[in-house]
Amino acid sequence: MLDLQTSGPARQRYRFHDFEPAPDDFRAALVAGLDQAPRGIPCRFLYDRRGSELFDAICRTPEYYPTRTELRILKDYAPDMAARMGPDVRLVELGSGSSAKVGLLLNALQDPAAYVPIDISREHLLDAAGRIAAAHPDVEVHAVCADYSAPFSLPSTAGRGRRVAFFPGSTIGNFTPGEAEVFLRRWARRLGPGAQMLIGVDLQKDAAELEAAYDDADGVTAQFSLNVLARANRELGADFDLAGFRHEARYLADEGRVAIHLRSLADQSVRVGDRRFAFGEGEPIHIEDSWKYTPAGFQDLADKAGYAPEAWWTDSRRRFSVHLLQVR
Repeated sequence: MLDLQTSGPARQRYRFHDFEPAPDDFRAALVAGLDQAPRGIPCRFLYDRRGSELFDAICRTPEYYPTRTELRILKDYAPDMAARMGPDVRLVELGSGSSAKVGLLLNALQDPAAYVPIDISREHLLDAAGRIAAAHPDVEVHAVCADYSAPFSLPSTAGRGRRVAFFPGSTIGNFTPGEAEVFLRRWARRLGPGAQMLIGVDLQKDAAELEAAYDDADGVTAQFSLNVLARANRELGADFDLAGFRHEARYLADEGRVAIHLRSLADQSVRVGDRRFAFGEGEPIHIEDSWKYTPAGFQDLADKAGYAPEAWWTDSRRRFSVHLLQVR
């Protein structure tokens, strides 16, 4: 643990806990993903520093409704959410990114004791944690660099209030429903009985609106997808030709998911370390899914994972939802 700021009042500081996966994890996952059929790259590797910056840019595009819709829900209902959580909360954010949304919740909570942002992107995490620590000097901040889907121990924090996990952005949609159930069950055990989870869940809707959200007209999402190949070139010495792949997002309504691929535009060969991989024209690399739910469908999933649904909120157009769950 590294104490990053000690000046000022006793609690005006934040601490950094480093569980960042080793670089070899990316190489092994990339090679394994390109060896399989169909080919794929785990979506967690989209979020290096450049990827995190591009995702923040995606959230500002006109087509990407989830961020601004969830922000509106939080602005409208944060006082109700906070009242249901109680005082002295120890807030744990999964995949904190820029921590843009958590400020609304921290401002609404009664005397929050601690904030634990968890993110795989070290530089992005440190920047965001520093801003939160400066804005909330009475809140103990513990920045944890880790893959929140992997096993690690949560740091001990100040406060005796309820532990609440905050999982915004509909990131739960990156898991298949079966994986999501396993993931939620693991976090239920980690949080403990009586703890809560506040989670953003995108809702099923028109295919055109969904596909535009994941393939914006300015090509920001395409840059985000292609950055995983650029990352392989930068970090692993691979030789992906980014111009040889096209970003593609399709909503599969019968499954309730947006499937995102990078599709090869020609027959080509790519080297990763001492391995070479041949791609045929039109061959896809699967990089991400975004599953969409009905409110009742998600609550049923949460119930199976060991939570009692307490409340949920949505926008006037019922495009997005935020659910409060309690660990049984």
